[in-house]
Amino acid sequence: MSVKARRISGRLETVVAKPTYAFDPVDDDKIIRNRLLTRTTTTRGEPPLKKLQKKFTSFVLEVDKEEDNYAECNRLAKAFLQELTTFEIPLLKSQAVVEANVREKESFDEVKVETERQIMQAKGEIEELKRQLEESKIERQHKEECETIRKLISAQPPRAETEKVIAELKREIAELEAESTASWRLLELRKKQFALLLHVVDELQNTMEDEQKSLVDEIRTAVEDQRNTTEPMSVD
Repeated sequence: MSVKARRISGRLETVVAKPTYAFDPVDDDKIIRNRLLTRTTTTRGEPPLKKLQKKFTSFVLEVDKEEDNYAECNRLAKAFLQELTTFEIPLLKSQAVVEANVREKESFDEVKVETERQIMQAKGEIEELKRQLEESKIERQHKEECETIRKLISAQPPRAETEKVIAELKREIAELEAESTASWRLLELRKKQFALLLHVVDELQNTMEDEQKSLVDEIRTAVEDQRNTTEPMSVD
């Protein structure tokens, strides 16, 4: 995997290329590590660090010679410094990329912390909204129940009219109770009168039977007396 830096809108942005496995992943990591250490950008050509080492070795060997070679030493020193500058530029670029990546990571961490804080805040707000929704449902249910009771109460007649109807019903009940009491008393009186009538009829019937018996006895006696009276006369 190769890491590149590009400038977008005045800032460095890290671009991660898709991995290409031309080598084994382990060997690929070794090659990348070696390239970073030696500043080798390609697999061909002499590594910059080796070139720098050669320039430095050439300069040191020339300095060690006991000859009048100041011009050559000066030339080799300039070549070494030039190579050192050339080697330093990628290092400075890499340092800038690293610093940019560090700043970007810090910014990402801040964004991550802020995002997590906002997520937690949103969760808390969601829970609060759920609680308010439940309370609103309960309150709405109470309002609907109150409205139903209010409609039932509104459908009923006024209190004064209801009291008037109750008073009228009480008066009618009292009248019915009085009528019932009077009817019961009249019924008791009629029972007594009927019982007395039955007694009188019974007495009258007994009297009539006694009178009939007495009349029959008198007639029988009279007939016998008359018979007794007429029989001797016929004998004579």
